[in-house]
This record gives sequence, structure tokens and C-alpha cells, in this order.
Amino acid sequence: EPRWDQSTFQGRAKHFFMVTDPRNLLLSGATLEEARRVVEDYRAGTVPPGLTEDQLWRAKYIYDSAFHPDTGEKMLLVGRMSAQVPMNMTITGCMLTFYRTTPAVLFWQWVNQSFNAIVNYTNRSGDAPITPSQLGTAYVSATTGAVVTALGLKSLTKHLPAIIGRYVPFAAVAAANCINIPLMRQRELKLGIPVTDENGNRLGESTAAAQKAIFQVVVSRIGMAAPAMAIPPVIMNALEKRAFLKRYPYLNAPLQVGLVGLCLVFATPLCCALFPQKSSMPVSRLEPEVQARIREKDPQLETVYFNKGL
Repeated sequence: EPRWDQSTFQGRAKHFFMVTDPRNLLLSGATLEEARRVVEDYRAGTVPPGLTEDQLWRAKYIYDSAFHPDTGEKMLLVGRMSAQVPMNMTITGCMLTFYRTTPAVLFWQWVNQSFNAIVNYTNRSGDAPITPSQLGTAYVSATTGAVVTALGLKSLTKHLPAIIGRYVPFAAVAAANCINIPLMRQRELKLGIPVTDENGNRLGESTAAAQKAIFQVVVSRIGMAAPAMAIPPVIMNALEKRAFLKRYPYLNAPLQVGLVGLCLVFATPLCCALFPQKSSMPVSRLEPEVQARIREKDPQLETVYFNKGL
């Protein structure tokens, strides 16, 4: 369990500020493996001599930042939540800077959806594998959806004020998240995700829990992108009317990336914290067959828990 109370937004925010810290990307493989060893030994009831409480929590957060909570496997570097700020500030900054031409829109939407596909696969819920064909179908569908949305909106905003055109990338990203995340996690929607009691005892798999988990992640991701894609366009639109940017146009992209990064440093952990990582739902809202199996095991159980993914 995390160090802070996960039933409160403040506790979840503190937890995710630690997990999404970009400095975690700089940790060596040896440091990650040492953190894994400490955490696994502690779970098994073995506490290394001399280990302080602060050292244990530090190992726990290093472990959480790099290893999947369900499978225990080391996650792809760029797919970890600690990579969200540096990766997204670069991609989003470029999407907001190079939005005027069709080739630029195509390229940066493709880059963004490729990155999102990696993140969605890396942070999926459950321990069931996804096949290469499912992965390929989801990736192509999501990328196509994002590009079509971006180009469609771009053509609709041609004759509108310039500030409106700047919001096309955000609309495309929001629409693509609604496509990309369910597609990359389609196996969960078909077969369900593991549900447990409050002690972590596995009770079965539920598609209803998967639907709730994916909905929460879509809302969080759109919220994560909103400040970074809504605030910088207003600032940049004002700056471009001043002599400064006209004199130094090459500062456009670095300024845009910097503004996006500043927004993401706060938006990423705060939006991850909108919903508990260990989400819950009443047994009565599960599928009838899953309810029946749970009632057989524990007739008094009212609530089940599941990892919503990120």
C-alpha cells in the first residue's frame, strides 16, 4: 500500500508526485533491482538488518515507478509514468507549435499516438497477455482516429480566428484517448480484469470492472492533457503579436515546450490522483455470473477492488 491515505485526493496526489517524478528515469538497473529485492523480501516477512522506514518507503516508490503492479515485470522505460512529463512536454509542445501544415499534423499526431500506445500497453490493468495482432490493430485504429480527427477539425477551423486553430491538437488528443485506451486494453473489456477482496484475495475477472477502470483512465488522461494544451496557446498567441517573438521566431518551439512542461509537472500527478489506483465497486454492479461466484465464496462481501491501470 502507498505511504499516504489513498481514500483522499491529497494522499493520492502525494503518492503520484513520487511515482511520476522524472528523476526516477535516471536510476540505474542495479538500483531498481535492489528496490525490487527490498520490497519482495519485506512482503515475504524478511526485513534486512539496518533498514530504516524511510529507506523502505524509498525502495517502495522506486519499485512502483518501474515495475507493473499486477505482473511484477519491469516496464518499458518510455511507458513508465515517470516518463510522462519529459516525453509529453516534447511531443505536445511540437504539436502546438507545428499545427499549421497537414504533413506536420500527420507526423506529430502519429508520434503522439505511438507514444500513447506504448504507455497504454505498459500501464494496462491485469496480468493477461495481449497478442501482437491485437496490439497492431489497436495501434493502427487509434492512430488513424487521431489523424482523421485532427485533419477534420483543421479543415473546419480554416476560416476561424487563429486562436481556435491552436486548440485543434487538444481536440484530436482528447478524441484519440477515447479510441486509443479502450483499443489498447480491449482484452480487458472482453475477458475482464482481476477483482479482489480488501485483503487482495483474487475472486475472479470482471468486464464491468474493466469498463469502469478504462473510463477513469480516459478521464484522467484527458484531464492531464487539458492544462498543457489549453494554457500555452493563449500565452503563445499573445506573445506572437509582440515584437519579441517576431524578432526571435526560433524561440517559438522552446518556449512552447517549456510552458507545456510546466503545466505537465503538476497536471500529470494531480490527474493520476483523480481516482484511487486501487479502485472499487459494489458486488451488485458486477456481471450476474461473477456475482454468483463471489456469493458462493463470501455471501457477506459487499465491495470488490481492482487495479484501474494508469
